[in-house]
Amino acid sequence: MSKANMDIEQAIKNIVSIDIFEEAKLKENFAGRPFYIDYEMLHMLVADSWKMKIKGLPHGSFLLAFYENEVSVHEALLLRVLKPVKLPTDVGVISSMVEYYKDNLKTSGKDNKLDDFTRYEFSFSGLECRILGTFYKDKNNSICFGADVENFYSANNYSVYKAREKVLELIVNFRDGHIIPGNGTDERIGFVRYSSSRRFQEDEKEVPVYVSPKDFLGKRTALFGMTRTGKSNTVKKIVQITQKIGNKAKYTHFSESDNDTESFVEDGVPKYPVGQIIFDINGEYANANMQDQGTAIFELYKGKVDRYSLMERNGEDFKIMKVNFYTDVLGGFELIKSSLRDDTSDYVNSFKMVDLIPPENEHDYSDKIRYGRKKAAYLCCLFSAGLIPPTNYKVYFEGNDNLNKLVQEDGKINPKNGITLKEATSWFTTIWEQSNSEFFEDYKKKKGHDWIDEDLKALLIFLTKKKNPTGRQNISGYLKLRKMKDLHTATNEKPFEEEIIEALAQGKIIIIDLSQGDPEIQKLYSERICSKIFNHSMGNFTRNKPNNFVQFYFEEAHNLFPKKEDKDMSDIYNRIAKEGAKLNLGLIYATQEVSSISSNILKNTQNWFIAHLNNEDEIKEIKKYYDFKDFTENLILFNATSDKGFIRMKTYSNSFVVPVHIDRFLADEIDLEELR
Repeated sequence: MSKANMDIEQAIKNIVSIDIFEEAKLKENFAGRPFYIDYEMLHMLVADSWKMKIKGLPHGSFLLAFYENEVSVHEALLLRVLKPVKLPTDVGVISSMVEYYKDNLKTSGKDNKLDDFTRYEFSFSGLECRILGTFYKDKNNSICFGADVENFYSANNYSVYKAREKVLELIVNFRDGHIIPGNGTDERIGFVRYSSSRRFQEDEKEVPVYVSPKDFLGKRTALFGMTRTGKSNTVKKIVQITQKIGNKAKYTHFSESDNDTESFVEDGVPKYPVGQIIFDINGEYANANMQDQGTAIFELYKGKVDRYSLMERNGEDFKIMKVNFYTDVLGGFELIKSSLRDDTSDYVNSFKMVDLIPPENEHDYSDKIRYGRKKAAYLCCLFSAGLIPPTNYKVYFEGNDNLNKLVQEDGKINPKNGITLKEATSWFTTIWEQSNSEFFEDYKKKKGHDWIDEDLKALLIFLTKKKNPTGRQNISGYLKLRKMKDLHTATNEKPFEEEIIEALAQGKIIIIDLSQGDPEIQKLYSERICSKIFNHSMGNFTRNKPNNFVQFYFEEAHNLFPKKEDKDMSDIYNRIAKEGAKLNLGLIYATQEVSSISSNILKNTQNWFIAHLNNEDEIKEIKKYYDFKDFTENLILFNATSDKGFIRMKTYSNSFVVPVHIDRFLADEIDLEELR
């Protein structure tokens, strides 16, 4: 076991041994006395001297209000400091203070003119605190936590203490109603930090905050904050934590006989390796850059990382993401349809509606003939758009002797025997231009339907750029496909999506470098890869086969995800957010534009990491979730020098938001165990 893991386990053992009802009520931690209490709020009296003794009461700090009227009752209310509140005596105090100011008398410092009683009165103030829940002992004398108040007593029956050091460590690491399990799966992510100003906090011992990998695996995690507030560092920490737990998986590969639906084994580690895939829009994970300072993921986890690029990268270890549109007909057509989704012209819509799925019934001869013609016509569109076919490529489909002679008098261009795409293009062009001829009229009278069905018609219009067979070219047609040339390869290698799925099953980290593509290409590839992984996992699920955990990471998620008003549940990102949990698909996304993210994704998000946001629209969106309303005013405040990494964190297993400073992701944190 690495020294880091040993230190964590020892720290956890120290927390477990704490009795909060003894350790927290030390005299030096006394903070004040309540004068009002209900199910949600507590108002307390505090004095300047008490605040100095406990190193201040910053916004968001944790306090404990202990019930002290009965010795046999072990109950403490967990409080969060919110803001000042008026005392019943404030009117008189303020009146007296104003009189001193008018007389230009000093009210503070060595030469203050206040008498002892007045100085004593002036030192008191009120503080409003939110009640986050209740610590109590059950029948087995175990400490439990409930996220509400079952009952409250008269305010005078409570004393309030500031949570510090080991007590604070217990509070922020208390999950699922229990102390953190200490089974070697929890990882440190940072330390408690209450405010940007740290005059008092610098003198306090750092209180570590741990997270459970179970919070991330198969869950949805949001990282919100402006650029340069530490989002990428947090992502790296999560990648590292996930990689550590994935290395502890019980099995290294899937068992064909495994029909157990449990994803974790008894000690809390996953059954199978954990795959991670990062969609890198800016290229900051796929390429070394100045801000990494030796912490680039692809360099630190060599042998565990596969990088993919949209373009050739001479001398660099990148795999290229291109599709052979001729061999992967359906996959290529899906890319084309996605690229044309904003084009709503009639003929383009008809083209997008063409069914290129091979017929299921092999014995349906007429269906096979029609499919062969459609597929060939579609491939001719690709050829005309400039997508280079494989060497010596030919198409085969059923034509007609009469039609062959329309194309060439001797009828030698016979598609049944195989013809080049250039010949096939000529063949289909002639057929469309002659579609008003006697042959087609007689065919319809005899068969009761057109030889050129609706799908083939849509393809021929696209191929010839003619809506009317006898008219002039008046539409763009296949020219709309020219932008697909950069996505096409003529080689017959295994599709890159299949490679990615196999690598993820082995627990690898996949980095998709999308930085060289325009926004449309970025969306096309992101959606295509996500859909392939999702459909593969869904296929396993419906066949009762196990899925390992796969974690999706999205930087600048607002560029890829559906917008807030988009309610299309067939969108792949909405589907991952809604259905991914049962498929062991986790989603980690980062953005500064909270208000632009689909509400379907936000509503399904369990883990929240919120850094500085600079406008009220984003703050209002955050305010809707959990207890972030307690922090909305502070999230706008930011010091660029000292506040990078200062976030408010709510994880799935924690009942409340914890203010945390995320640890810096450093190369020397990576131990040999992670690199195996």
